[in-house]
Amino acid sequence: MSAPYILNRLFYGLLLMLGVVVLNFLLIRLAPGDPALAIAGEMGGATEEVLASIRKEYGLDRPLLTQLGIYVGNVVRLDLGKSFFFNQPVTQLIAERIGPTILLVVTAQAISIVLGVFLGVIAARKPHGVASAFITVFATIGYAVPVFWTGIMLIIFFASWLPVFPVEGMRSVRLRDADFLLQIVDVVHHLILPAFTLAMIYLAQYSRLSRASMLEVLGSDYIRTARAKGATERSVLFRHALRNAALPILTVAGLQFGNLISGALLVETVFNWPGMGRLAFDSVLRRDYPTILGVLFFASLLVVIVNILTDFSYRLADPRLRDRQ
Repeated sequence: MSAPYILNRLFYGLLLMLGVVVLNFLLIRLAPGDPALAIAGEMGGATEEVLASIRKEYGLDRPLLTQLGIYVGNVVRLDLGKSFFFNQPVTQLIAERIGPTILLVVTAQAISIVLGVFLGVIAARKPHGVASAFITVFATIGYAVPVFWTGIMLIIFFASWLPVFPVEGMRSVRLRDADFLLQIVDVVHHLILPAFTLAMIYLAQYSRLSRASMLEVLGSDYIRTARAKGATERSVLFRHALRNAALPILTVAGLQFGNLISGALLVETVFNWPGMGRLAFDSVLRRDYPTILGVLFFASLLVVIVNILTDFSYRLADPRLRDRQ
């Protein structure tokens, strides 16, 4: 990849983030309701004098475009403002919660891609067999079931019938002062259910996509040539076919990352996972504009970064694209 190509993608990424910041700000501020009322409600009074004082203190009495200009300038300096409700810098609030969200999203993405591709390869090997039919039915059910319903069913099952996994939180209180390695094991133990819940719907998508892509690739001339030369079936599937069939999967993985983050916010609420989901939920209920905008900003930033990295990875995986601008 050439330097101009990388700079070009980074420039468009920054331009996209600017558009996202402006659009998020306008949509939040144009929504019905008054955050001053929510703040005054927490303070126990809502007289006109109190509301006017609150609007002046938080800059809500200024024209909308003036507020937008001030906010964009602050974002450029990585200053996302101060939370109306938590009374803390938004950057600090998100910094405390973005780690668990990234851990959940990355784990779910890894599970869905690895298992989904593996099931797709198995289904493509004998497309009319029993295994292929079972995987197709499993993928259809997994894609159709809402992620929050899956989480609730897992909580009911593992809380009442088979209590082998924790159903809420990220750490056990009794292991708070335990050894570092034991704490890691505890976090992984808590991570299994929310990660599997989030991965379920995308695992179904990747299995269907990899199956269709593998069936197309397995009918190619070079696959017949490899088999004619005496290559083993495992070598044909995983060395020759999967390498080319993985390109569409790589593209979809980057595009689905935004949906993965939005799904993570629901899963975090269901499992009480201490990430940005709970923070976003509380902020929406209390009309905490700076915190809502901060969560949207960081979620959008993660999506843009992942899509840029996916674009780079796609060009590295396909030699035909490396010299294109």
